[in-house]
Amino acid sequence: MLDKRWRKALPLVAGAAALALTLGGCAPAADSSSADRPLRIWSGSMTPIANNFNPFAVDTATHMTYGAIYEPLFFFNQLSADDPIGLIGDSYEFNDDGTVLTIRIKPDLKWSDDKDLTAQDVAFSLGYASNLDPDMVSAEVTDPTTVVVTYKTPKFTSASMILGSTWIVPEHIWADITDVLAETNPNPIGSGPYRLKAFTEAAYTLEANPLFREGEPDVKEVQDVGIDSNQSSEDLLKTGKLDWVGQFVANPDGITSNGRISTMNQQQDPTVITTCADAALGCEGAQTDLAVRQALNLAIDRGAITDKAFAGLAGVASPSFALLPRDEKWLGDPELAESPQDADAAAAAKILEAAGYSKDDEGFYGKDGTTIELDLFSPDGWTDYNDAAKLIAAQAAKAGIRINARTVSEAEYWSQVANGQFQLALYGLTQSLVADPYSNYDQYFATPATAEVGQTPEKGQNYARYTNPVVDAAVAEAGSTLDETTKKQAYTTIQTEIARDLPYIPVVLNASQSFFNTSDFTGWPTTDDMYAAPLPYLSTASAVVLTHLRPAKK
Repeated sequence: MLDKRWRKALPLVAGAAALALTLGGCAPAADSSSADRPLRIWSGSMTPIANNFNPFAVDTATHMTYGAIYEPLFFFNQLSADDPIGLIGDSYEFNDDGTVLTIRIKPDLKWSDDKDLTAQDVAFSLGYASNLDPDMVSAEVTDPTTVVVTYKTPKFTSASMILGSTWIVPEHIWADITDVLAETNPNPIGSGPYRLKAFTEAAYTLEANPLFREGEPDVKEVQDVGIDSNQSSEDLLKTGKLDWVGQFVANPDGITSNGRISTMNQQQDPTVITTCADAALGCEGAQTDLAVRQALNLAIDRGAITDKAFAGLAGVASPSFALLPRDEKWLGDPELAESPQDADAAAAAKILEAAGYSKDDEGFYGKDGTTIELDLFSPDGWTDYNDAAKLIAAQAAKAGIRINARTVSEAEYWSQVANGQFQLALYGLTQSLVADPYSNYDQYFATPATAEVGQTPEKGQNYARYTNPVVDAAVAEAGSTLDETTKKQAYTTIQTEIARDLPYIPVVLNASQSFFNTSDFTGWPTTDDMYAAPLPYLSTASAVVLTHLRPAKK
């Protein structure tokens, strides 16, 4: 199932003044009342913005497609262990063995074109395009608000993905679309709190959906702008031309000191070196050798990377890929709580030499006359990632591993990562929607979630091309039970395997900074009420935040 929760918002280079001129025709003055102007956000879109609102279009649809226009059945707050909140859905339950899921939706729902939204739309959506789970046997509508879904295997642990990451679409529109991936859907009809009002390549505007089940949101318009520079975003925040962004800012005090903008930093998504790991799937390069990946893991000085590339704002990543302390009960081995923070060149050398590598005259390791030389890339303008890549290359060189750090356009970056045409890529993994790392293991490490080099994975995000039958069996076991002891045993197996194999080499727990206008708009998440992560690029969560906001009374 497609999960569109993460996109990094640190792109290319352009001037804030030029952008302000671009927005001049569609953005009101900064001092206008919040009651009569759009809430202006930057969710990571760059100009020109693609006129694409297809929820099945991987990495090409606009951000607000996900949650504001199209919705899943339930909202799972990844920052909380609370029960999910019903959106389209009202309740759900599994049978005793987890193979039959009964979903009940709320009555009297409407699509934004005034057509009825019924259980038939839900059944259609569950079997449509990339939503389709190959284990699904049938989706039977038993009444206008009830769908009974039958699977070949138990799906207890997949509930958050089935219910929280599957986009529900109107059958009366999508049943006639034959080429799903080519469809751009410029006139989207959804169930969410907003509908499309206007679109340009510089910005698009959403307006409150009068048919939304909870009534029109108090913020009547939301404008998502295209910005080609992280610095431009900062400047626009400071001058009152933006209200909500999610991006890395090394000195947040420079934005928040005027009292208009507030900030939060949820350290939740690990930044990793994604390796193209499996030569049998077409990966090429020294990184396909386990010894090289293990040595590189030990060569990294993560403390220096945190301080210099992430301004001390990042956290410590775990090689278990559980989010700690949230997922503490699922950690099998306490030794896997944290990746090593200091470089250990001697230990890295020991691993390489045991694997038959030796140093050349320049001090770099190689084998059979070929020196290890690896390519590490990150997107132009992702300043924290670009700086981290340079540091990794320098640190690896001290351990005798040659790495060339380079930058590419964002389009080239996503294409190469998706198709496996790379050796090393700095990348951000999204955390699970619930306090259970199952979806991480299923989506990033299981064989069904990958594809051969040259092909894009259809049922997951295993871009490392990692295959391990022990992991596959443990993922299947964990997904088929609600017994916590059995599940933890399976997770312990997975964690042991992936911490040794390192298809994704953890770097830091990324700083997920949000900045939002608390002077003109109220209702934002707070430390006491973290009802959703306040990041505008997160699907569903961003829409939940929008429905809580109100223009401030002046």
